[in-house]
Amino acid sequence: MKEDQTTHFGFEQVPYQEKQQRVQSVFSSVAKNYDIMNDVMSFGMHRIWKKIALSFCGARAGSFILDVAGGTGDLSAALAKRVGSEGKVFLLDINASMIQVGRERLYDRGHIQNVCYLQSNMEHIAIKDNSLDCVVVGFGLRNTTNKDQALKDFYRVLKPGGRLVILEFSKPTNPLFKAIYDQYSFKVLPKMGSLIAKDDDSYRYLAESIRMHPDQDTLKQMMQKAEFTRCDYTNLTNGIVAVHRGYKL
Repeated sequence: MKEDQTTHFGFEQVPYQEKQQRVQSVFSSVAKNYDIMNDVMSFGMHRIWKKIALSFCGARAGSFILDVAGGTGDLSAALAKRVGSEGKVFLLDINASMIQVGRERLYDRGHIQNVCYLQSNMEHIAIKDNSLDCVVVGFGLRNTTNKDQALKDFYRVLKPGGRLVILEFSKPTNPLFKAIYDQYSFKVLPKMGSLIAKDDDSYRYLAESIRMHPDQDTLKQMMQKAEFTRCDYTNLTNGIVAVHRGYKL
């Protein structure tokens, strides 16, 4: 990677090495209010989107699952119930503040023995090859600096036959709906961030990062390039969100 290469941080171009640090800063700022903001800005829909993503994970007793960008732990909590005492959930997040919130909430829910915590980016995961049944990424792939490298590492840690599930904001499929969504994202969402989380800049970045994320078909092609097979996606809420799936041979 060239030292002078740039990448996007929202709509802004920044030095490649700087994006990770700036993403860290965003999520340190919003960690305590993250779940409240998710409920408010999605009108509670994020809970339905996550349930649908979980239905594709194939989690069962004894499964070993990586929750990438696991943050405050809502997906990890649901997965921990399904894998039971014989399984394991690894909650991975780059941000210490998010992990701390997630750890406290999972502890309160009694998930002590079957959840582990990893502070790391998703491009270089400290888990051995061929060891996981599923990797699930909930609203986090767009924040990583090198998506292609992250996909390669997801493939590496999965067992043969293991699956990748990516829940992420995507591109609305209806032009009228898209126009309304754009107005909401850039006019209303930052104001919500200012009122509730006291941070309009982070939620402006959120809206911008969604627009810079690959569309449904492009992400599917990226997964195929990373050697995943049987790749497919399901649009939710007119394509605001999509669930992508792929499998390791």
